[in-house]
Amino acid sequence: MNKLTMLCLFLISAMIFNACQKPSNESEYQADIIVYGGTSAGIIAALQAKKMGKSVLVVSPDKHLGGLSAGGLGFTDTGDKSVIGGLAREFYHRIYLHYQKEESWKWQAKADYGNVGQGTPAIDGDARTMWIFEPHAAEQVFEDFVKEFDIQVFRDEWLERASGVEKQEGRIVSFKTLSGKVFKGEMFIDATYEGDLMAAAGVPYHVGRESNATYGEKWNGVQFGVFQHGHYFRDSISPYVIPGDPSSGLLPEISDEKIPENGTGDDKIQAYNFRMCLSKHPDNRVPFPKPENYDPARYELLARVYAAGWGETFDKYDPIPNLKTDTNNHGPFSTDYIGKNYAYPEASYEERRAIIKEHEDYQKGLMYFLANDPKVPEEVRARINEYGVAKDEFTDNGNWPHQIYVREARRMLGDYVMTEHDVLGDKVVPRPVGMGSYHLDSHNAQRIVGPNGYVQNEGDIGVKPKEPYRISYGTIIPKKSDCTNLLVPVCVSSSHTAFGSIRMEPVFMILGQSAATAAAMAIDEKSAVQDLSFEVLEQRLKQDGQVLYLEERLN
Repeated sequence: MNKLTMLCLFLISAMIFNACQKPSNESEYQADIIVYGGTSAGIIAALQAKKMGKSVLVVSPDKHLGGLSAGGLGFTDTGDKSVIGGLAREFYHRIYLHYQKEESWKWQAKADYGNVGQGTPAIDGDARTMWIFEPHAAEQVFEDFVKEFDIQVFRDEWLERASGVEKQEGRIVSFKTLSGKVFKGEMFIDATYEGDLMAAAGVPYHVGRESNATYGEKWNGVQFGVFQHGHYFRDSISPYVIPGDPSSGLLPEISDEKIPENGTGDDKIQAYNFRMCLSKHPDNRVPFPKPENYDPARYELLARVYAAGWGETFDKYDPIPNLKTDTNNHGPFSTDYIGKNYAYPEASYEERRAIIKEHEDYQKGLMYFLANDPKVPEEVRARINEYGVAKDEFTDNGNWPHQIYVREARRMLGDYVMTEHDVLGDKVVPRPVGMGSYHLDSHNAQRIVGPNGYVQNEGDIGVKPKEPYRISYGTIIPKKSDCTNLLVPVCVSSSHTAFGSIRMEPVFMILGQSAATAAAMAIDEKSAVQDLSFEVLEQRLKQDGQVLYLEERLN
């Protein structure tokens, strides 16, 4: 073959490739698989699509990739790490490689790091994985994935939710974003925490807690008086402005709703917060500022908790490398903004931004209160002032996490609904595409006045499975009558209680890989995702390192 012929073939190939990626219309983009959402699940899904030889585009409302994994949740909810395989494990392997570099330990000597993790050492040298990390380190791993595999990401692109999804004969043909861009594909993956593409495509879903009668569960619905973590009022704390006087009105952050019978379903969802990355290094911390709309009265309930002798303020200031923390909710009154997120799943983008801002104001005000208010014990104030937000994290957002912790939003009503019976091992789960292991973990859904006249939280659940459990393929696909070319690895088909276990970041990555694998194979077989041969899918998942059964567990 002469050089002229080779040049002609190269130019023709380039033209074909560009035509596949971008049709003649300047606002239209096309690929085999379109991933909506730049979360950890979304990036892993795109990576798997590329590894299977498919063209893929990631359309991300967010500018930063990785979702919560890069947004402050660095103290990974691993559960049993032996069932975390495939590309999820590759992510944690790359975190391990990052912290093998001497330059990664800027604010702390590696030898001084305590190596504490959840269910496993933070640094697992034998398995060459690391499970605890700083936000910027995680985000860099996701950016490296995108760069190495030449994945095109459209950032700050928001689905036009009202009428932006085009469907024909039960298939999504394309969707449009608010900027006017149109994305066409053979298969679509909704990897958002909210499930916006799924909802806009007309796939049924549920928001809130089902009644126990819905799926014959025990831990769903209202759970007043059930205390399975430490996030409740252990003392008799008056909810009223004037203690003991109902006529004085309720303190801020307490609902006046009446509690129905336990097991009753409702539209409430577990609380959100921000997983703050705080620093203890004097050269890398920014003191907690006084918010513009700061009102100490909204934290009076916490002052009463302190006055009653509570002393667990710092129990979830979990250490991550470089003298930083992944700071989570802990106790009866903490960073969870209980009861203020019910509207979020269905809210407009503008309404969601307002809800997120309210959460930010509440949490920043809480930190200022802890650091400065004389009603906070002096020893707590002294210790809290050893911390500040980490100066070298979230540098384009005032050192504040760019991702709120959406613990739960919409949940698809799909081909198979996972319930607590599946998680707790009371059923044999069919067609597994991954495994979970974390306990049923739902944060409080409301703060109310109990029948005894004192304040109490409700909704906190923590029931541990006997062993890791399978997650069904039917959990990430709609019913065939609803959509035949959509996969949903985050807002999966499950009850509220089951989702409390499934909702962990490693599991989202596992399901993202499985979703992309199924999408690629459905393209090859020219089939609906519901008609895909599970035996063939299972074989490919195992080939790529996914753990589907207990006997396949890793070290």
